Amino acid sequence: MSATDWSALGVNLAATAGAALTVLLATFAVGVRRGLHRIVDIAWGIAFAAVAVVTWLLSAGHGDDGRRLLVAAATVVWGLRLAAHIAHRSRGHGEDPRYTALLDKAPGSRTLYALRVVYLGQGALVWLISLPVQAASYSSAPLDALAYGGLAVWATGLAFEAVGDRQLARFKADPANRGRIMDRGLWAWTRHPNYFGDSLVWWGLYLLACTGWQPALAVLLSPVLMTLLLTVGSGKRLLEKHMADRPGYAAYAARTSGFFPLPPRGRARRDP
Repeated sequence: MSATDWSALGVNLAATAGAALTVLLATFAVGVRRGLHRIVDIAWGIAFAAVAVVTWLLSAGHGDDGRRLLVAAATVVWGLRLAAHIAHRSRGHGEDPRYTALLDKAPGSRTLYALRVVYLGQGALVWLISLPVQAASYSSAPLDALAYGGLAVWATGLAFEAVGDRQLARFKADPANRGRIMDRGLWAWTRHPNYFGDSLVWWGLYLLACTGWQPALAVLLSPVLMTLLLTVGSGKRLLEKHMADRPGYAAYAARTSGFFPLPPRGRARRDP
């Protein structure tokens, strides 16, 4: 069983909390200046990348170099790809209806409420979900079969997420598809290939942190929390609520898995 440098990891936890807070506070300043809080979605991936870089730097001499580099690189690649995708997708758009609805309920100052609930809340989630990245970096265990299995799960998730995003972007870019429901490619197998891929990414990173029963148990909450956020939190649940009245969506939902990819039920039908 490998040793985890718990005391050094404790210092790292404080430093990464500061890194996540810095990214989210800087984003808050930009959001207030522009009057556009949807940019916090771009900061989500950047904050994870910042946590990974800080952890890689601070863990030098405390963990296995191969594991440190692998987990940092995997997190940065995922985080920056996601940030770039969201930035490109949101160009030219106004405020996200989710944030408008949330801030309309603010009990007092909308700005302070946005800071507390939207920005600091997401910063806390970044820190908590990134625990596997931090714990893996402070383990002395060399890369093993489980670590490479985790890398394979991560890569599968990244591919699902990136391919799903690309397929949807191309579908929306075609004027002939205006008003239609995307039910092609990966979207014929799951209504949320991007969310499913996101979940796999974090289960893969979790496996990289499983270098003993103690770290495995200590950071298990992180991939569970990410999966819950994607399925019953602000991801799948809110998007499907928004899409529910769209013509053809009920039929699409009836034949297509809600999360885990499965063959479509019955004959796929193109929406008129």
